[in-house]
Amino acid sequence: MIITSLLDTDLYKFTMMQVVLHQFPGAQVEYRFKCRNPGINLARYASEIRDEVRSLCSLHFQDAELAYLRSLRFIKSDFVDFLGLFKLNEKYITITPLPSGEVEISIKGPWLHTILFEIPVLAIINEVYFRNIARVPDFMQGRKRLDDKIALLHGEGLAALKIADYGTRRRFSKAWHEEVLRVLVARLGTGNAGQFAGTSNVLFAMKLGLTPLGTMAHEYLQACQALGPRLRDSQVFAFESWAKEYRGDLGIALSDVYGFDAFLRDYDMYFCKLFDGTRHDSGDPFAWGERMIEHYRKNRVDPQTKTLIFSDGLTVPRTIELYQRFQGRCQLAFGIGTNLTNDLGDPPAHVPLQIVIKMVRCNGQPVAKLSDAPGKGMCDDEKYLAYLRQVFEISDHA
Repeated sequence: MIITSLLDTDLYKFTMMQVVLHQFPGAQVEYRFKCRNPGINLARYASEIRDEVRSLCSLHFQDAELAYLRSLRFIKSDFVDFLGLFKLNEKYITITPLPSGEVEISIKGPWLHTILFEIPVLAIINEVYFRNIARVPDFMQGRKRLDDKIALLHGEGLAALKIADYGTRRRFSKAWHEEVLRVLVARLGTGNAGQFAGTSNVLFAMKLGLTPLGTMAHEYLQACQALGPRLRDSQVFAFESWAKEYRGDLGIALSDVYGFDAFLRDYDMYFCKLFDGTRHDSGDPFAWGERMIEHYRKNRVDPQTKTLIFSDGLTVPRTIELYQRFQGRCQLAFGIGTNLTNDLGDPPAHVPLQIVIKMVRCNGQPVAKLSDAPGKGMCDDEKYLAYLRQVFEISDHA
């Protein structure tokens, strides 16, 4: 089976799940799957995907895994006790092949009991697809490409550049993911002197002694559209609820759920000082970085004390460009996903899947992301989208 541990997911799933347990335990949500690549026939693999999901739903947390989670400074004991009783339930997920060749996947139920589906289900879809279409993977090409990336990171003046792995959801396979991580650890080094900062994957963080990385995802801020007292205040409500849970820890704010302009309007001096930094995930990263630094200055906060995290479709060359632009002006972090864990060859023989599972409803109400990049949002309720744009003063092209 592809997924053999419930820790084989991103850290931010646990950090968000802890907030859900403590503050929104009754929330009901719905997620939907989307493949952005045109012409990909996933329907033919629906039964394989279903079998893998059934296996996923048989897993529970092992004692050693619970002990590891308990060792993380921001994970609370009662949450670990809850996870000790936790299993994913197959009744909350439906997988339906469509005549078009697409596969419809819907996850619906209590947020607390569905939040952990997303990452392993995406990893399952990837691995099922690639083990069928690439029966003899070109690992030699993949290793060469990884070597080339490492060589670039060893370039002159880049010793302080650190990257992290954010590639669980779109990896070629679990085994390839682990090989990539082991090579990065060996060749880049970890710790203060190393260039490999850690991984978002909790299982591999535990297994390889790496730092697990992550805070919040879009679904958290989207859910707050339905959970907060007033829609216009939902972003502020989300950040304040996060601060209430973590008291200054895990202080990275996601900046693109309502577009960057709306984020900056809400991210006032209080949040500038309270949070450790912000994460970029759509739109022009160079323009975003410049505006973020200027925003800190306007709010009388030294940008050099704050971290800018870049995580939108990064490649190593783009990471180096960003590092060279912002080095010394702020603290920097870079999360590279697909380009690290699913880069084994050129199209058309090998094209990584652009697949997502997004929250579309919370407590029966539509929720949405108004991305800084066209096409990254996912909401089928045009009236709600128009209302959301109006409330957050966002133009129709966003």
